[in-house]
Amino acid sequence: MTVDRRRFVGAAAALSGLAAARAAFAQWQPSQRYPDPAVVALDPTFNRYRLGLAKVEQIATGMRWAEGPVWFGDGRYLLWSDIPNNRIMRWDEPTGAVSVFRQPANNSNGLSRDRQGRLLTCEHLTRRVTRTEYDGSITVIADRFEGKPLNSPNDVVCRSDGSIWFTDPPYGILGYYEGERATPELPTNVYRWDPDTKALSVAVGDIERPNGLAFSPDESVFYVVEGGPSPRVMRAYDVVDGGRRLSNKRTLFTLGDRDTPDGFRVDVDGNLWCGWGMGADGLDGVRVFNPAGKAIGHISLPERSANVCFGGRHRNRLFMCGSTSVYALYVNTQGT
Repeated sequence: MTVDRRRFVGAAAALSGLAAARAAFAQWQPSQRYPDPAVVALDPTFNRYRLGLAKVEQIATGMRWAEGPVWFGDGRYLLWSDIPNNRIMRWDEPTGAVSVFRQPANNSNGLSRDRQGRLLTCEHLTRRVTRTEYDGSITVIADRFEGKPLNSPNDVVCRSDGSIWFTDPPYGILGYYEGERATPELPTNVYRWDPDTKALSVAVGDIERPNGLAFSPDESVFYVVEGGPSPRVMRAYDVVDGGRRLSNKRTLFTLGDRDTPDGFRVDVDGNLWCGWGMGADGLDGVRVFNPAGKAIGHISLPERSANVCFGGRHRNRLFMCGSTSVYALYVNTQGT
């Protein structure tokens, strides 16, 4: 038997890299001292949000790609998606127990809650947004627009008027890892679902691969990550017409070539806490921007963070979905 040495060496190098990566994650430990050096002020204004006696904690691990965290304060638990493993996971705050909340989960991605506390889910496999009712039954919020199937709903938020807003890039239909391969039939829009008419409309139609989205604390500004351009861009819009339309599209900030924002949430002061990184040294974790678009802080993690949410009794605990683990950090602010 003849052995292709180049192929053998390449495979060995790949296995060596994988082993090194696993070892790095396995060796990660929370800081042994306060304040946690992983929480870095990029601007002095960030210091007010740091707690000197709080540090990054790993609360769960063993996922393939963690996404879409959402806090259920009435039950004191966190849910998040593990997209390739086709499941939604649960972490209980009182006990620290980790369990499977739903499997199969249609390769769920972004999770949120509506104004009645019901779970909203973006599903890659079924290409739809659903609502879980109090009795556990599933209601389809949206799966088509103008007779065509959605691409793969990615992230979702609910405004105070009950309207549901979600992004629809093609990531879940580009292959078989996070869903099923399919040909997109619609542009990559941001949609608004009206709670009165149950109709779906395009909120943003001139954006390439929208991803994370959120509103400012007073809901006068709408933010969305545009993931198609290189480098990526954070867009901002004014919310007008009683919350039914957006206007005045603008760039809040343009990112560096190695910067990769994903999902994000907003605190009561209007700061944007963004999942961040793509394996670049010193960039993986969560990047914090003030309402003017200036980077003011960074929380370093051993792996990229795809999405975050605020939770805990006072909404002052930041939950961060890393690639394979979930982390938590108490901060001196509250999520909206």
